[in-house]
Order: sequence, then C-alpha cells, then structure tokens
Amino acid sequence: MTPDPELLRRFAKTNSEDAFAELVKRHVNLVYSAALRQVNGDAHLAQDVAQTVFADLARKATALSRRESLTGWLYTSAHFAAAKIARTENRRRDREEKFMREPIHETAPEADWGKLRPMLDEVMHELKETDREAILLRYFENRPFAEVGAKLGFNENTARMRVERALEKLRQIFTKRGITTATALASVISANAVQIAPANLAATLTAASIATAGTGTFTLLKVMSMAKLKLGINALVVAGAATALVVQHQAQTKLRLENETLTQQIAQLKTDNESLSNRLASAGNSKKLPDEQFNELLKLRGEVGALKNQLATAAKIQAQTTTHVNQENQPADLLEQQKRTIGAKGGDAHIYLSAFMDYANSHNGQFPTNWDQIRDKYNNAPSLTGTNQFEIVNQGQLNFNTLRPNLGSTILIREYLAWPTYDGKWEKVYGFADGHAEPIILSDGNFTAWEQQHTVSSPKQ
Repeated sequence: MTPDPELLRRFAKTNSEDAFAELVKRHVNLVYSAALRQVNGDAHLAQDVAQTVFADLARKATALSRRESLTGWLYTSAHFAAAKIARTENRRRDREEKFMREPIHETAPEADWGKLRPMLDEVMHELKETDREAILLRYFENRPFAEVGAKLGFNENTARMRVERALEKLRQIFTKRGITTATALASVISANAVQIAPANLAATLTAASIATAGTGTFTLLKVMSMAKLKLGINALVVAGAATALVVQHQAQTKLRLENETLTQQIAQLKTDNESLSNRLASAGNSKKLPDEQFNELLKLRGEVGALKNQLATAAKIQAQTTTHVNQENQPADLLEQQKRTIGAKGGDAHIYLSAFMDYANSHNGQFPTNWDQIRDKYNNAPSLTGTNQFEIVNQGQLNFNTLRPNLGSTILIREYLAWPTYDGKWEKVYGFADGHAEPIILSDGNFTAWEQQHTVSSPKQ
C-alpha cells in the first residue's frame, strides 16, 4: 500500500485526483467520527467539518507531505474545525441540546461509551501530540503494534510501551473528571471511536476539497452540478419506484443479449488467434530467418498479441456480464461503466505495445528502455485516450529474442495504480512481451507477488 506522504506528494506535484481520493478514503471514517462526536451527532455538521479538514489538507499538501503520518494532523484539524462550526451553530441555535440522552436499557460497554463519548475528543487533546498519535493509531485505526512503531519510528516493543503509557495518561484524565468505566478503556474506545461514514461521502469530499483548493480538474460549477444531479436522482427514486423495476428488467434482458453477442465474438477471435498461431508455428526458428522474414514474424506476433488482448478483454467482459445478470440488485450502469473502462485501458495498452514491437523490429529485437524512445510512435494514435497511466516495468535492456520462451508471461508495462471494480475487487491492466494486454483482478488489491512471478530481471550491461 502506498504510504500517505507519497500520495500527498504526488497530489502536490501533479494534482493527482486518484492520489487525493485514496487519502480521503483511508481517513474519512476517522475525521467524520471525530467531528460527529463534537457536533452532538449532527451528521450534516459532521460532513461540513470533514469538508473543511480535507480542503485544508489539499491546500497544505506540500507542507504536510513531509509528515510521516497524517493521522494526528487530521484528528487535530477535525477537533478545531468542529469546535469552530459548533460555536457558530450554537449562536444560531442557543437552545440546542449539547448531549444526546442515554438509553435506559443498555449493556455495560454501551453505558461506558455513553459516558466517554461527550468528553473523548476534548480529553484526547490534553495529551501530548506523541501520546495522542499513539492512541489514534492503535485504538482509533486499530493498527497492530508493529505498524504503530513503524509510523512513529519505534520498534514493536517500544511502540507497545508508548501506547500503554499514553492510555494510562488518558485514563487518569478521565478519572480526574469523575469518569470511570466498568470495562477496559481501550476496548471501549477501539469498539466505538470510529464509525462508518455515509456512503459516497469520500467521493463528495474529494471533489469539493480539490475544487476549494483550486487544483485538479474539478470546478465549483462541476461540484454544484453534481449536487443538483444527486438531488434529482433522489427525487426520481422516490417518485418512480415502479418504473425502476421495469427498467431493471429491461436492462437485464439487454445484458443477456450482449452476453450472447460476446460469445459469438469470442468464438471468432479464437478462430483468428488459432490461424495466426499456426502461421507462427510454421515459421520455425526465427533465429535462422532472413531479416525480411524475421520482420514479418515480429508483425505476426504483434497481431497475435492484439487478438489475445481482444480475446482476454471480451472474455473478461462476458464473465462480468454473466455475473451481473445473476445479481438482480446490481445496477446495470456500473457494469456498463466497467466495460468502457476496460476497453479504454486495454486499447491504450495495445497502442503502447504496438509501439514497443515497432521499436524492437527496427532495433534487432531490443525493447525500449523509456517512453521517449517510442513517443513518436504512439503520440498521434487517433484511438489513444491518454487518460490511463502506464509505466515501464523493466528499465534495463530486454530483448525479444532472449525472452522468446517467456514472451507471453513477461510484463513490459503496467498501470501505475490499481482501480476498484464494481463488485469490490481491484484491477490493473498489464502489457506483455508478446504484444498482448491483459486485465488482472485480485480481491485484496496486492499485486506485488503476482508481478514478481511475471517479471524478468534485466541483464547487466
């Protein structure tokens, strides 16, 4: 997982919306929960606080990127932003209740949390910053001691002692205020301190924060349009529930028809692929071919790669389409969006790989080592979207001939960042040395081990 400081530096330098969105996704629950406690459970005010905090993060990205951990800064910013908003709101509503009434019948942990909740954030800010950071990492974000130590610059045992001392200081402050708990303080905080933020809040905060900071491609007009669109959708949902059921049935029927069409396309692609593969097999050992025939062989391999790319993409879409048809509650537009995304990314990857093959064709099989060597080959491609970021995996010299036994399993290029699929998994598109591109989907989003199995070390020069 990319560290927070690296994501923030990437946003500060390139205005990467993906990097900032990942930061918001990681920390939105912490910020929202801290704000929610301090505004007496008012979800709308808590969202305003979260908006203020992440807008400040966007504006101060360059300075804050030097921090090893953002957790403490975000928590403290949420505290002060919530206090300011609460004061403003209290002036407008003098009679607003400050604390919610506790339930009459509750379990011991709920009763303990009821006593801690109103004072938790105020008491947390009586601790030193290092002690507060330790408790936040361990009990608010529930990180293991090893990870807490890595964030704070300690080993695991030192981190454990630091957390225990900070927890004892927190307990003493509560005791001075006459607050004690029947259960362990750590258990109460860990179970209740961070709640799940409302759905889509992270996306809304990302858009609005970047717009407020004056960076990225978002504008205030676009944010306002998004808000109006959301209101319109809500009104349509309320007014047309019956119509939605009819539309859903029609969408499923359409997907079944598309699935049948994809099956036919896949059969044709398989036939074309087998035909080209037979032509390649009949060519024999390319080392013994004249230059003209060798160049023709490289072109054939590029065509095979293109067909493999189309076949893999079509098969992937078909599998996802079939899954979608069987899940009646999945909205059809999510699958359509993912199909378009896969097509765009696969198309860009194929254009880049074609440039790789052209370069190798004119350099005795040698692949390029940087994008500048092939930029003129793909820059003017009419179908290149230019919105999908790929990077060259091997920066050293790799040769088509030496990789021949493993061309189809050796990565040349990969997407810079993984992206989420509509069913909660993660996907990246890879380009291989035989000219084909392939989307890889993993449930945990950790592509490192898979990439190591498909990467060849560059020979020393």
